[in-house]
Amino acid sequence: QVQLVESGGGSVQPGGSLRLACAASGDTDRSYCMAWFRHFPGKEREGVTIIDGRSSTTYRNSVKGRFAISKDNANNTLYLQMNSLKPEDTAMYYCAARVGACGVGYLNFPSEFGYWGQGTQVTVFA
Repeated sequence: QVQLVESGGGSVQPGGSLRLACAASGDTDRSYCMAWFRHFPGKEREGVTIIDGRSSTTYRNSVKGRFAISKDNANNTLYLQMNSLKPEDTAMYYCAARVGACGVGYLNFPSEFGYWGQGTQVTVFA
């Protein structure tokens, strides 16, 4: 099993930036499909971006050009650089991992991810 812990959330003004981190521990020798999701109150969790074992990335349209996912394999850490933040980006952000296939389709199926962090809150206010 792998344990995930997010950090880096906070409050920023529109146009600001934040960098989220997700530290993995435990069974990190395996190759995982990693993703960031976000959860708006009263709504379903939605996929933001995904990165596979070859570091291929995919983003939902609303964050393309503003967000960037990356990973540091040496330190078992996943990142989400968020630039040009908007109030509609306000949400709880989670990193998630799954073993097996990886691809853009999995952003629509959070239930396919077996490992989740506790979440970190991002608030963008005017």
